[in-house]
Amino acid sequence: MPKPIYVLSGPNLNLLGTREPHIYGTTTLDEVKALCEARAAAAGFTVVFRQSNHEGELIDWIQEARTQGSAIVLNPAGYGHTSIALLDALQAAELPVVECHLSNPAARETFRRHSYVSQVAKGVVMGLGAASYELAVEAATRLAAKA
Repeated sequence: MPKPIYVLSGPNLNLLGTREPHIYGTTTLDEVKALCEARAAAAGFTVVFRQSNHEGELIDWIQEARTQGSAIVLNPAGYGHTSIALLDALQAAELPVVECHLSNPAARETFRRHSYVSQVAKGVVMGLGAASYELAVEAATRLAAKA
């Protein structure tokens, strides 16, 4: 079996389903996890699914994925707009990266339109709610299968 796809979520995503549902939807993070697991399984992969409100912990998991994973799906949340450290970790991981967002940052506040993660991502899926994660996992499995 191939190495798993790491699906990592940044700050405040633990509040999915209750936090600003008009922006992020009503799907919970546990439900997103189930969607990701099903999409990965259909392609013969498993997922390591984690969420943290702490930048350093996300970096530790990206570094873990470097040797233990086959690709990374990352919803960096607010860190996407601010974290050069996440960018550096993703570059060092040398794995395919797919960035995902539940909302469409390009249609929101100006400060959300820049993403450091996008500089290393093979692709970005955004604005499709929970389906953004599903499609990002599908893309990651395809990228990993080619590697």
